[in-house]
Amino acid sequence: MTFSLVARCAKTGMFGIAISSSSPAVAARCSFARAKVGAVASQNVTDPTLGPLTLDLMQNGLSAEQAIQNIQSIGKFIEYRQVLAIDKTGMTSIHSGPNSLGIWTQAEGKNVAAGGNLLSNESIPQSIVDAFMSSEGHIGDRLIAAMRSGLKAGGEAGPVHSAGMKIVDKMTWPIADLRCDWTTNCPIEEVATAWDVYKPQLDAYVQRAIDPREAPSYGVPGDD
Repeated sequence: MTFSLVARCAKTGMFGIAISSSSPAVAARCSFARAKVGAVASQNVTDPTLGPLTLDLMQNGLSAEQAIQNIQSIGKFIEYRQVLAIDKTGMTSIHSGPNSLGIWTQAEGKNVAAGGNLLSNESIPQSIVDAFMSSEGHIGDRLIAAMRSGLKAGGEAGPVHSAGMKIVDKMTWPIADLRCDWTTNCPIEEVATAWDVYKPQLDAYVQRAIDPREAPSYGVPGDD
């Protein structure tokens, strides 16, 4: 009940994942990223343990393809799971179990992979990949563009209600982790709106963590 992409910015080395679903709070269960390692989406009858496990394998030196091969060997009920991975070199790999729900398919490109299940048609992941590869700018902008393209191409068979976008850079924590856990409006647009607000402040929040003495003020009470 989900479509997503994992991606890498070739210019900055940032990793990102964007995801949407008819289920609530999809990003809380399915999106994983680690700076200088990669990004993983674990979806379709979700096993959230597969995200950190895949990242651990890649952090220990395995490629995305090798990590997914390991997951296929050790994951429980792997025939029900869909796992997308991208590694530090931008190489990708996808496992889509035969028991994935409804129309399910996947697509890969340079520095990006997309997949989904219970889709309205088989073109969705390729539309997502094409949009990411053809867009420019910050990886956050490209993730939003890709998800909008997937939705425009048909998205899920039914309406989506939750979405999220996570971006990692050099720090151990995400520099952006934006979510819409439930809405009857478009959750992708809700996340896009949050990104429009957050993007201009992103560097300042990073600076506050690194050295608050150099961080800009936003003029709120007590923030001098």
